[in-house]
Amino acid sequence: MEQIDIWRAAHQLIQQHGSDAIKVAALREVELLGKGDDEGAQVWQRIMLAIDALMLNKTPPSSN
Repeated sequence: MEQIDIWRAAHQLIQQHGSDAIKVAALREVELLGKGDDEGAQVWQRIMLAIDALMLNKTPPSSN
């Protein structure tokens, strides 16, 4: 997933869930790990980092 899509997803989750956005993303990550989808879980880890940065009003981290 492209980094811009990570930021869009993070922004959308914040818009929909406010301060619970990180919890929603974490639940999705756990769900995917439980299904053996490590790649999908890694995407949600990246989304959680983006949510954290956006919530703290930080500069986006650079990531692959």
